[in-house]
Amino acid sequence: MDQNKQNEIEAAVFRRLLDHLDNHKEVQNIDLMNLASFCRNCLSKWYVAAAEERGESVDLDAARELVYGEPYGDWKTKYQTEATPEQKAAYAEKHG
Repeated sequence: MDQNKQNEIEAAVFRRLLDHLDNHKEVQNIDLMNLASFCRNCLSKWYVAAAEERGESVDLDAARELVYGEPYGDWKTKYQTEATPEQKAAYAEKHG
């Protein structure tokens, strides 16, 4: 497989992951962090870092809008719920 085809496939997989996350807004970032040690915010930061590594400048807010499908603040207001004590405890145990 040539590099261009691999890049196309990887980009398609990334778009599919974003679509999947968008279709499962009920999955909170803390759930993702507790289960997989990454979340939508991590994807946003990785996007910014990957751009910088390639000489491009991408604002974190712009990357978040790409990942969340809308401005981050709007998404938080609509979909983010308060973490439960159990979620917080699991996070602290794994990441604290």
